Amino acid sequence: MFHEQENVAGLINEKLLQQSPSTTDKDEDHNYGVHRYLYVELCENLSLSFPMMLTGILLYSRSMISMLFLGHLSDLSLAGGALAIGFANITGYSVLSGLATGMEPICGQAFGAKRNDLLGLTLQRTILLLISASIPIAVLWINIRVILHLCYQDDSISLSAEQYILCSLPDLLLQCFLHPLRIYLRAQSITMPLTYCAIFAILLHLPINYLLVSVLGLGIHGVAYAGVLTNFNLVAALIGYVYFSGVYKKTGGLDFSVKCFKGWGTLLNLAIPSCVSVCLEWWWYEIMILLCGLLVNPKATVASMGILIQTTSFMYIFPSSLSFGASTRVSNELGADRPKKAQTAALVGIGCSVVFGLMALIFAVSVKDIWATMFTRDNDIMKLTAAALPIIGLCELGNCPQTTGCGVLRGSARPKIGANINLVSFYGIGMPVAVVLGFYSGMDFVGLWVGLLAAQCTCVLGMIIVIMRTNWSTQALRAQKLVGWERVADDDDTMDKSLPICVS
Repeated sequence: MFHEQENVAGLINEKLLQQSPSTTDKDEDHNYGVHRYLYVELCENLSLSFPMMLTGILLYSRSMISMLFLGHLSDLSLAGGALAIGFANITGYSVLSGLATGMEPICGQAFGAKRNDLLGLTLQRTILLLISASIPIAVLWINIRVILHLCYQDDSISLSAEQYILCSLPDLLLQCFLHPLRIYLRAQSITMPLTYCAIFAILLHLPINYLLVSVLGLGIHGVAYAGVLTNFNLVAALIGYVYFSGVYKKTGGLDFSVKCFKGWGTLLNLAIPSCVSVCLEWWWYEIMILLCGLLVNPKATVASMGILIQTTSFMYIFPSSLSFGASTRVSNELGADRPKKAQTAALVGIGCSVVFGLMALIFAVSVKDIWATMFTRDNDIMKLTAAALPIIGLCELGNCPQTTGCGVLRGSARPKIGANINLVSFYGIGMPVAVVLGFYSGMDFVGLWVGLLAAQCTCVLGMIIVIMRTNWSTQALRAQKLVGWERVADDDDTMDKSLPICVS
């Protein structure tokens, strides 16, 4: 059997090399100049990124509305809801989001290679994968009060957090459909419908909160239910678009087939390192909040950290959207066997991210003395926030190209490299620097953010080195193997044993 697999692999490689048109011929098909070439790519990238930025802002406003209603209820509800959301992010949402990104290179490269049937199949597999992963996550959520008690959290806040997260359990199932559907559409450069669906869901979010919280008096339960209903509306709108637009007909239909239970090796080899990469970055901020509680003035530092994390979450919308656009463009071009265009897409994406990073730096420095006044009147909190904002601006100057670089690596099916860079940068360098400066050098709260700056600088340097050293012709060939291998893997799941060469 082993020799048969080797023979099949050799035949696939030989066939791909024979059938793939010359990448040089394809790339030299463009008769316009370099400036025009870059302009066209810039338009392609931004046409994908801007709708996703709008979608991100809309979804961010959803969380802000929920926090406002929690704050309107009581300080206890606000604290419990915030604790529950943080717990949900660490144990659930980061994991599901990370696993879902494993389908990005498969769908993007398959679309570029015109293997549209593979998009529908990968969508089905990813939904099943996320549903499987959500089962142990649900068990954790059900036991949140016990876990928080072991972490020495206040009993009343833990009870409030338990009430919120138990009402949010149905949201786990919705996330299992939401993330794959968004990636499925994005891989086909379908982005504006995502924005329209988000507008529809967010327009209903405020009246739903008002009805459940203010009219029916459901309290913290009502805020949680409103979040679930909003995501249900969003998922329903996306499914409605996929069905009524007929997109599903071009990607193998909606019927589940036996194939979706086979050939999981490729998806898992991409999903697991993607999940690790996402979680490493998400968890850093939660660890920062815990470290704040150990500083000299924990009440002020934790409150300031909460304000700053909300600020960085808003700023993150823009590089993450560029990252999605770069991932789609790179994967599409590699799947279409156009390595030079993939390289151009990567470089244009990185260039745009530098511009957005500079804008974030200017914004952070400009508002440093007034930003905290929108959240509090406490002088200690305002001073800490003002001192940290310029450092956050510098962090964003690194975070923007770093996040976009992660998108380039995802688009070229190399999430393991991104995970390794994040691990070394955030936990090998950033965390020790943050602890030393925060607790032993006298820099206190600002020292923690300097640690993040050290992590971001290391991370972006690693990303740029990897991208600049990339052999794009080799990546195009790997894309052809990745997409071509799925044809064989559909018929023989044992083929997945040889797939790491395509995804590492």
